[in-house]
Amino acid sequence: MADSIAAVIAANRFGLGARPGELALIGTDAREWLRVQLRAPPPALASAELRSSAQILAQALQVRREMQAERKAQSAASLPVDAAQQRLPQFLRPIYVTEVSARVQHAVATERPFLERLTQFWTNHFAVSIDKQFLAGLAGSFEREAIRPHVLGNFGDLLLAVETHPAMQLYLDNYLSVGPNSLIAQRRARHDAPHLGINENLAREILELHTLGVGGGYTQQDVTRFAQVLTGWSIGGEGGRFAAGEPGRFVFRPEVHEPGAQLVLGRRYPDEGFAQGVAVLRTLAHERATAQFIATKLTRHFIADEPPPAAVAQLADAYMRSGGHLPSVYGALIDAREAWLTPLAKYKTPADYVVSSCRGLTLPLDAERAALAPFEVLGQRTWQPGSPSGWPDRSADWDGASALMRRIQWAEAVGARVGSRRDALQLAPELLGANLSAATRQALAHAASASQAITLLLAAPEFMRR
Repeated sequence: MADSIAAVIAANRFGLGARPGELALIGTDAREWLRVQLRAPPPALASAELRSSAQILAQALQVRREMQAERKAQSAASLPVDAAQQRLPQFLRPIYVTEVSARVQHAVATERPFLERLTQFWTNHFAVSIDKQFLAGLAGSFEREAIRPHVLGNFGDLLLAVETHPAMQLYLDNYLSVGPNSLIAQRRARHDAPHLGINENLAREILELHTLGVGGGYTQQDVTRFAQVLTGWSIGGEGGRFAAGEPGRFVFRPEVHEPGAQLVLGRRYPDEGFAQGVAVLRTLAHERATAQFIATKLTRHFIADEPPPAAVAQLADAYMRSGGHLPSVYGALIDAREAWLTPLAKYKTPADYVVSSCRGLTLPLDAERAALAPFEVLGQRTWQPGSPSGWPDRSADWDGASALMRRIQWAEAVGARVGSRRDALQLAPELLGANLSAATRQALAHAASASQAITLLLAAPEFMRR
């Protein structure tokens, strides 16, 4: 494999798209360029405006209480309640905009794009969606607090951080789950109060989407028992369905925890309160099915829509040998022969397309709204996959005719904005390297204007793929 092709693959398949000068920086040892990015601790996003999940959720709960009080007062006075209903979205929207802006600016400017792609991979693996209440304000802090610090650590630690984060507890409603034989359930039964039951959402998604995967060997009975184990995992708030304690932080509520030992996947877990759930997660993190599932998803994301079995096995073996040490798995990915084959077959998602365009053209994203608009226009609004399964990762989900037309229209707008301030013919080899085709080079050379040349560069087939 020619070194020039390896640099293109490293920058585009493993990274977020080449910036001017980056292919030359990668040089003749593309694998080492990737490995270096895994050796330092993950950086925090640089923005003084970013707040913690606890702060955001505590304020959001207060806003909701005020909103409910206002609605009652307005209803009693026979006044419209529209203004009260908008208070929570008005509070959360600026937080979302600030978080997206910080994330996009980091992706466009980072000198460790492989690490950032891995971060975004894990955020999508452990997906939450902003169409659920409070999540517009928490999705960004969830990524910053639960994902980023653990991307270069052990999968078991990442898994525990994710499942105990308030965003995941809220998204999958685990804070509402009550053991049928818990102290609270018994108390309510004595007073003939309505029964509060088990919620299986979190348990099911941990097994199906976060660890073992579909076909990973679990049964519905395992889901139910695991859901009982997870009762009591909750969030501090204003009381009621939230726990007493510090608002916005994860707490364990022993009074709603289902007592007794539980048998999950053939293994008995004694009732140790919060530690019972931790023990199940630790077991799941070390299962061969989990290694296989994660290896398959990583291989699909970085190599091909149909993951090569040899590469999947290589990553799964690295996972099992290392006990889930993620840098060891990434190292196996870097070493996989299939990861360096041409042509570049993965079709860029809208998010990849936007970020690679901004990196390649060194476009500033000063205005916060500017960081949101292209993702919404192209159909991949940040942190809104719409389901716990996350955004799809196959070309067929993104390469339809209407989606391609939206990309071309966006490329035309970018070309008009950039005008003659970028030379597409000069940029093309810097961004595409040895992957630049003669047809694209000729099209750029014969473009009617500098802005049209930029459009043609962004619309080129080789720019659309990684």
